[in-house]
Amino acid sequence: MQSSALALSPSSTPLLRPLNKSTNSRFCSTLGIPSLKPADPGFIHGVSCLQISHFSTFERFSTRIPSNRRYSNIKVRAALVPDNVDETQKSSAVIRTLQLGGMFAVWYLLNIYFNIFNKQVLKVYPYPTTMTAFQFGCGTVMILFMWTFNLYHCPKLTRSQLAAILPLAVAHTMGNLLTNVSIGTVNVSFTHTIKAMEPFFTVSLAALFLGEKPSVWIVASLVPIVGGVGLASLTEASFNWIGFCSAMASNVTNQSRNVFSKKFMVRKEDTLDNVNLFSVITLISFILLVPAAIFMEGIKFTPACLQSAASKGLNIRELCLRALVAGFCFHAYQQVSYMILQMVSPVTHSVGNCVKRVVVIVSSVIFFQTPVSPINFLGTAVALSGVYLYSRAKRMKAKPKIA
Repeated sequence: MQSSALALSPSSTPLLRPLNKSTNSRFCSTLGIPSLKPADPGFIHGVSCLQISHFSTFERFSTRIPSNRRYSNIKVRAALVPDNVDETQKSSAVIRTLQLGGMFAVWYLLNIYFNIFNKQVLKVYPYPTTMTAFQFGCGTVMILFMWTFNLYHCPKLTRSQLAAILPLAVAHTMGNLLTNVSIGTVNVSFTHTIKAMEPFFTVSLAALFLGEKPSVWIVASLVPIVGGVGLASLTEASFNWIGFCSAMASNVTNQSRNVFSKKFMVRKEDTLDNVNLFSVITLISFILLVPAAIFMEGIKFTPACLQSAASKGLNIRELCLRALVAGFCFHAYQQVSYMILQMVSPVTHSVGNCVKRVVVIVSSVIFFQTPVSPINFLGTAVALSGVYLYSRAKRMKAKPKIA
């Protein structure tokens, strides 16, 4: 792309030649007068800016030129100037779109692998607290590696920041633990169908603790979510109350984490970037859950426990490998999610999370060959459609009134 700037052509302007040698040299050289010097060193597109003090000189000079011919012989020509601003902006937008698309794809892929391997491990190794602590431990190792080798800057935390982050870490720990309890007892697809009710608890908790009043459209979008989850639950083959209640409780704890982040982390000095915030939460969750796992389930990384798991279908090597992959994917997909949240709006991230849930449900049904009845499929589809409508409704904000 090239943009054109206008300049005065010196050709065919004999009328603008100096009348005598004593003529005041106050005019632009662009007018084709070689003996004249520019009055002002500031130029815009090749035309100098005349100062106000020189106007009288211009008037004396112009009186010798017939008014009807003063500008008739001045030609306007277009000077081509290279302009790469638009092309640069377009190329950067394309690169950013490709980067975001790649990050969304990685986010979904890591989710798929985590849910599949996590389900395989919990099926033969039914210790969800120990497995969740192990997964937080894998994340802790990755975070320390990242900070040690300066792959990401290590934050310097204050007491006020730790006090604000601690409630978030507790809610994060409980949410992931309850999710693993649900995955260990019911089908993966059913767990994620129940977790589609997160928007319902988001609206309820925000109204209860923050005083936020939802719009009519947001409330209307919750109806298909609740109805779809209820319909899917009635026809779920693997339904049991432990799995159902655990998934519902994980919704409450995960959304209370979001409410806590708005309620407690209100001061600018208490905030961290998303990556470091998630890293600190993971470290605290690991510290909190290790003693809880030992207290609730005992030490389960013993040869006898591993051998018992191996007798149910996975040998010890396969069990350890799948547990490590699940632990890596557990931390990595959440880290990527927080990185995406730094690049897009929360509403866009919410829509992406809805698509992710669809991808996880479909992939788990195909991999585990989960039987799905037509009514179960309809309930899941209605619930996920409600989640999408909820994301769209959040965009519809009332325009501020102009006084």
